[in-house]
This record gives sequence, C-alpha cells and structure tokens, in this order.
Amino acid sequence: YRKSSSQEPELYSPASPGPQQEPISTYFEEKVPIPEDDMTKVLFSFRKLWAFTGPGFLMSIAYLDPGNIESDLQSGARAGFKLLWVLLGATIIGLLLQRLAARLGVVTGMHLAEVCNRHYPTVPRIILWLMVELAIIGSDMQEVIGCAIALNLLSVGRIPLWAGVLITIIDTFVFLFLDKYGLRKLEAFFGFLITIMALSFGYEYVRVAPDQAEVLKGMFLPYCSGCGPTQLEQAVGIVGAVIMPHNIYLHSALVKSRDINRANKKEVKEANKYYFIESSIALFISFLINVFVVAVFAEAFYGKTNMEVSLQCNETGSAHSKLFPANNETLEVDIYKGGVVLGCFFGPAALYIWAIGILAAGQSSTMTGTYSGQFVMEGFLNLRWSRFARVLLTRSIAIFPTLLVAVFQDVQHLTGMNDFLNVLQSMQLPFALIPILTFTTLADSGVCTIGGGLLILVVCAINMYFVVVYVTALNSTVLYVFSALLSIAYLSFVCYLVWRCLIALGVSRLDFRGSVQYPPAVLMDEQPEFDS
Repeated sequence: YRKSSSQEPELYSPASPGPQQEPISTYFEEKVPIPEDDMTKVLFSFRKLWAFTGPGFLMSIAYLDPGNIESDLQSGARAGFKLLWVLLGATIIGLLLQRLAARLGVVTGMHLAEVCNRHYPTVPRIILWLMVELAIIGSDMQEVIGCAIALNLLSVGRIPLWAGVLITIIDTFVFLFLDKYGLRKLEAFFGFLITIMALSFGYEYVRVAPDQAEVLKGMFLPYCSGCGPTQLEQAVGIVGAVIMPHNIYLHSALVKSRDINRANKKEVKEANKYYFIESSIALFISFLINVFVVAVFAEAFYGKTNMEVSLQCNETGSAHSKLFPANNETLEVDIYKGGVVLGCFFGPAALYIWAIGILAAGQSSTMTGTYSGQFVMEGFLNLRWSRFARVLLTRSIAIFPTLLVAVFQDVQHLTGMNDFLNVLQSMQLPFALIPILTFTTLADSGVCTIGGGLLILVVCAINMYFVVVYVTALNSTVLYVFSALLSIAYLSFVCYLVWRCLIALGVSRLDFRGSVQYPPAVLMDEQPEFDS
C-alpha cells in the first residue's frame, strides 16, 4: 500500500517482470468464510478466532519437525536445562517474523513468492527461487528421513531406511489430497497430528518427571554457567532450527485461505489481529512440545557417558546395546539413538511412543513442506499446472537425494548429514528474511523499521556463525577454498538484496539510476486501522 493524494491507502501494483498482473490464485481453491459480527460492540469473537484458526497451526508444524526435535534432545543432553531460554527467545523471534509474513498475505492478497516475482528482475528472481528450493529440499530430507527412522524403530528394524522413505513419500501423496474433502478437514487432520505429538512427548515428560524448578529456571533465567563451545554451538543451532526460511513463504500463502475483503480496512485490521492471536497460540503449543523434549533429555541423560548407557541397555536386554561404545565419552544422541536410550532406561513403551511422536512430526512437516514447495514454485515461476503435476514435481525434487541418503547411509549414523542440512538451511535464511522486511516496510515508524532490521540482522549473524563453525571443523584445505569462493558469490547476492531493501526503506540515494521500483509494501501509516 501507499498513500494517495487523498491520504487514503491504495493498492500499489508495481511493474511486473512479466505480462501477468493478476495475483496468482492460492493453492487452496476453497476460502473459509468469516462470520459477521458488529465490531462496534464486540471487540473479540471466539467465532471469528475459530474461523481464522488453521494457517498458524500449519505454520507451527515447522517448529516441530524432526530437525527441531533432534536439536531439542541434543540441547538437553549437552547443556541440560541451561538453553531453554534460547528456545523461548527463538520462538518469540519466530512469532514476530511470522506476523510479518501473515500481514503481507492479508494486506496485499499475494504471498511472498508472488511479491518477489513482481518486484525483482528475472535473474535475481530465479536465483532467489533456487535458494529457497534448496532450503525446502534440505528441510524435506530431514523430515522424510525422520519418518523413516520412526518406522524403523516401530518395526524393530524390519523396515529399512530406504523402505521408510518410500512409504513416507507415498502416504504423503495420499494425505495431501485430503483438501479435496474441504480445507477445514485438512486443517483438522494437521491438528490431530499436533495432538499426537503433544501426547507422545508429553508422556515422555511425565514418565521422566523433570525437576520443574530447573525447567522454569532454564526458561526464564538467561544464563549458561560452565558452558563452552559445544553449548554455544548448540544454542546457535536452536535458533537455526526454529527459524526456517521456507516457513515464511508458507505462512504468507496460507492466510489467503480466508475470505477477506481487502478493500475494507476494518476487515484487514481484524484479520491481522486474529491471525496474530492464532499464531501466538499455535507457537505456544509448539514451544511446550519442544520444552517436553529438551527437559526429558536434560533430566535423564545430561552428563551421561556412553559406558553408562551401554551398561543399562545390556541389563535390559536391548537389541541396540552395541549402538553405544564402551567408553567414558559424553553421550551423543540423535532422534534414532534418543528413542533407543529412552527404551533402555524407561522401558519399551517409551521407545515406541517416542517413535509415534517422531512419525507424526515427520509426516506433518513433510506435508507442509510440500505445500511450501508448491507455493514457492507457483509464485516465482508463475506456473499454471494441475494440482497433481505440481505435487509430483515438488515431491520429486527432494525424493532422489533423500533416497540416495537412505540407501547409502546407515540409520545409526545420520548425525553428520543432519548437521549439513541444518547448515544448508541456515545459509538460505537471508533469502526469506530480507525480502519479508523489504515488503513489510513501516512507512512512518522508524523505530519499528530499525528494530525489524536489527532483529533480522541478529538472526542472520547467528546462523552465519553456525555455518562458519561447521566449515572450520571440516579441516580440509580444498573445502576451505571452495567455501571461500562460494562465500563471495553468496555475500554478493545477499548485498544485492540488502541494497534493494534499503531503497524500499527510503534510502533513495542508493538508487543511482532511478531504476528500482518500490515494492508493494505493507506500509503501516499513522492510520489506526492498519496499526495491527
């Protein structure tokens, strides 16, 4: 939006890089109607909140994917309760960024990929699309592998990793077509999966019974006494796992599934309010589930050695006792080993319930990841394919590298791959955060603009630190040289996006040739109707 001469906001449609000018239709053909209320008398309506409930919970699933669960359990095993405050802070930052994404979709009627299509020239737009696709592929690999690991645990090793990958891909196709029976039924199914995760990891929490005082202390007291490089890397990893680039694109598209009259300023303000409330509730639930996982491993396995775990598994007759070497090194766990050690210490039920939770996390997140891929491909490339063709293509992009990993990697040794995929997603984060800041400029609120910019700068810096730590640990001159060359190209493109962002923020002197079109930004001016 921009101000017209009459001081009323009007929709700003900049020159498009292509001939297409109408917003690309949302993936969901159905739009959920919003019940009418007299807003002069009713400040809050549960009926309306229920109508807006759905997109935020689908978005929150990315905070509960197998990559996040693994980050949680490693945080608890390596740092105890000391990094819960980092998880809380990262979730709050995620909520603020998701608020920007939802507001962009509500006000402009276009999701982030569509807006990028209209604003950026062809070559940068294609590069941006490729970077986001890389993030989606990396996330999708973690999610599909997580499902395969869960199936392996549930079948006591009878279902190999590659078979679990194929099962996950096939059943994802089945579940994705649930929206043919109604969008609300699809959202209810995702709510069911979140409930399974809450019950599964909640059972582990009750079974282990962590010290509640330590949980609260770790959550609200920002400290980390006795922490070293390992704990610092884990803290950085938490931020990187929680704030995922493709999720920004996803949320900005999901909010288009509600029937909102964007010409009515009160409806826009109301939608922004209810979406923010819904996202807050959804992320609060996801935060609690993440806390369950961190606290379980902090209470039961912080400071444990491989020898202790190996002896316990031998005593209980576990089939996985050889998984842990008989040495005094600190226990290293992932989502596979995490289930095993729960089974050794708290019985087979703990192992199977853990696997059910991981399966629900992986299945739900791989479905929303597929939606992300479709929105991104539609928006950046303006594709007009059938639903089945889009699903098939976006699934195929991730299926082959995932199958290769499943065939050539042992289920017991996937931590290295997980670290690499986390680094890959961390590197793609600027390609979501810089555009969302560019297109949600606050026209007359310099404090908010600077605050948003600094927040995004801090998140990007944290993730870049994580990347640098990972690369320096490789101890390979060839990889160092390759990384240096790649970094030059990478930073050049990031600087280009920052340059466009600064021009959108009003630093017009940087537009040397006057060739940059201002984006269709969500400019929140002094009118109270838009201060939501």
